Amino acid sequence: MKTEAALKQIVKEKYSEIALQDKETNMSSCCGAGECSTEIYNIMSDDYTSLKGYNADADLGLGCGLPTQFAKIKMGDVVIDLGSGAGNDCFIARHETGETGKVIGVDFTPKMIERARMNAEVRGFNNVEFREGDIEHMPITANVADVIVSNCVLNLVPNKDGVFKDIYRVLKPGGHFSISDVVLEGALPDGLRKDAEMYAGCVSGAIQKEVYLELIKSNGFENISIQKEKLIVIPDDILKNYLDAEQIQSFKSGNTGIFSITVYAKKPFTENVCKPGSGCC
Repeated sequence: MKTEAALKQIVKEKYSEIALQDKETNMSSCCGAGECSTEIYNIMSDDYTSLKGYNADADLGLGCGLPTQFAKIKMGDVVIDLGSGAGNDCFIARHETGETGKVIGVDFTPKMIERARMNAEVRGFNNVEFREGDIEHMPITANVADVIVSNCVLNLVPNKDGVFKDIYRVLKPGGHFSISDVVLEGALPDGLRKDAEMYAGCVSGAIQKEVYLELIKSNGFENISIQKEKLIVIPDDILKNYLDAEQIQSFKSGNTGIFSITVYAKKPFTENVCKPGSGCC
């Protein structure tokens, strides 16, 4: 398995390329990575076009859910989008939080930041900003966010526990998150799990659903619930780039499932757990 630094560099390089691709190319592959399907498949993305605040120029077709639809954003909220890409979820969040709120997008790919800032500037969105940085070490002070959203990004980060720790740090007491992500039930075939392209394509970086939910719980969050869940089906003409015919048949007939889930959780108003490093345990 590649090191954490090597995996992050793979993702950064791939998403620098994706920042220059069109939505149709990204949606016909796996989060923009890998060979395009011979048919146009909407493999992971949900349809954003009916949501108020939607801007087609900012939609690269890279998501696996609609976290902003479920995020319970109110007027005046401070909202942070992790892995903000070209700004799609940020602009929808801006519609919900209004002129009195603020939206901050965090992304570690400079070309994505550049594209997102351009999209915000041409629309005169003065209360939306984009900051370059890792989402497990956000360039944001503690206890500032009312809501955090993210769309198909945490699966790309090797240190998922670190991300949830930083989400907890940045949320205000009583704040919450709504995150769409890819999770697994059962073990992926080695060809999918080990391939670097499939890591950048959201699949091989995914972890077991029960482990994902336990990470949220162990970091002190409460009121954890799955707001939406859907099965992700990868077509044969993409699978054949990573598996032979026998492996494809075994994968499709086995107990392994790849799912998109949208998860909600809340930071308590008061600390109800002993956090590591606090000195109480």
